Amino acid sequence: TTAEETTLPETTVEETTEEVTTEPETTPEPEVTETPWYLVLVNPWHPLPEDYQFELTTVTGKYKIDSRCADALGQFLADCKAAGHTPYICSAYRTWDDQVYLFDKKVKSFTSKGYSEEEAKILAAKETAVPGTSEHQLGLAADILCQSRPWLDEGQANTATQKWLMANCHKYGFILRYPKGTTPITGII
Repeated sequence: TTAEETTLPETTVEETTEEVTTEPETTPEPEVTETPWYLVLVNPWHPLPEDYQFELTTVTGKYKIDSRCADALGQFLADCKAAGHTPYICSAYRTWDDQVYLFDKKVKSFTSKGYSEEEAKILAAKETAVPGTSEHQLGLAADILCQSRPWLDEGQANTATQKWLMANCHKYGFILRYPKGTTPITGII
């Protein structure tokens, strides 16, 4: 057939007056849950929550810690001693005033070396938490040393006591919060 001979059926387009509506897509609201006390993060970028509450328990005679982890800390230290090591706490819970004192002391040490106040505060914050940004203020941090090396320095990691603490801390719900080499992530040396 030729094009002239082929006729196509007539088609019509029907107009519709029916209105089409679509409901706007909604994103479900995220479920708001409270962060468990043992996961509260306090650091230079996440300050201590103003409404954070806890009770303190005295451990090892003079240091205080959040009551919710005091038994675990006591067992941790007892088991370390039972394994033949000599751990002791050199710092635990700190009040706001304690943290202010430590931070100001560190700032003064840098200003006495010739740094400006602003420079000194920046340098001090790398070694001592700015008040309101220390996990010690949560009552969840404890600095534990070996009695044969009573300095909180890099050599501490080489003691048998620290090696035992690091190998076993997870069993009691604890971690090494600021491992060597994590300063860019944590902001703390």
